[in-house]
Amino acid sequence: MRGNIRRAQMLFKGRKERARDSLDPLSPGQRPQDILAILLLTVGVAVVVFDVPTYPWLRSLPGEYRNAFRAFTDFGKADWILLSTGLTCLFLLALDAGRFAFRIRMAIGSVFTYAAFIFYSVAATGLIAIAFKWSLGRARPKLYEQVGPVRFDFLAFDGTYTSFPSGHSTTVAALATALAFIFPSYRWLIIVAAFWVAFSRVMVGAHYPSDVIAGTLLGMTFTFFTVRAMARRRIGFHLSPSGKIEPNMNIRSAKACVRAVWQVLRGQRGADRVPNEQTRAEDTERTVS
Repeated sequence: MRGNIRRAQMLFKGRKERARDSLDPLSPGQRPQDILAILLLTVGVAVVVFDVPTYPWLRSLPGEYRNAFRAFTDFGKADWILLSTGLTCLFLLALDAGRFAFRIRMAIGSVFTYAAFIFYSVAATGLIAIAFKWSLGRARPKLYEQVGPVRFDFLAFDGTYTSFPSGHSTTVAALATALAFIFPSYRWLIIVAAFWVAFSRVMVGAHYPSDVIAGTLLGMTFTFFTVRAMARRRIGFHLSPSGKIEPNMNIRSAKACVRAVWQVLRGQRGADRVPNEQTRAEDTERTVS
């Protein structure tokens, strides 16, 4: 593990040099000021148009609707994501990957990079959302009849005043954005699934639509800038000649890695690399000395 950490440090030390070749400016719509404008527009419209009638509309629906959305709304919690990706990174970090065959090493490196990317995106956006929630102090929908839909009590430090932004939506958006870049072929399926998980926060009465929109934009924006920074440094991703962000692991390589791992698990091939003549000579010399 110490050796793997040292190699990772060496990789990150050269990130600035690798990024110098990819200093292309952000296109319109991706700049921070553009994203802030989108945030102010969409959240403002949602507060005025959607937040006020949402609570009465929810109360008019049959209880089965709310129960159906409660069945999968917890997929927006960050604990299972952080636990699975964190343990995966620790396990792979402890492996002596250098002794494995090429495809196995490629699979280990790719899984570690993408798992760490997901862990960082979800954890960082979650902390940012928590800071906003407890600072802004917006009343949750269950207080609608007492204080209305636009009550803010700054620094209230009360769990019933932590509605804006939606933490679940932030987590779901960060995870979905990361997966959409890792698996571009399944991008639309990931987006639709994430939409329903985020929308479930409104259906179960935990958040207003503007809370969900703000959390979604927060998760998407932070993860986008993270993956772009990684692509500029060719860590897990790269920038195509047209400026599009693409994963370093293409479909052909991914299939080859999965096939190699599957063959090792079934005992059809060995996991260790086959040493060449130079490696044998070095091992022999090391043994004699």
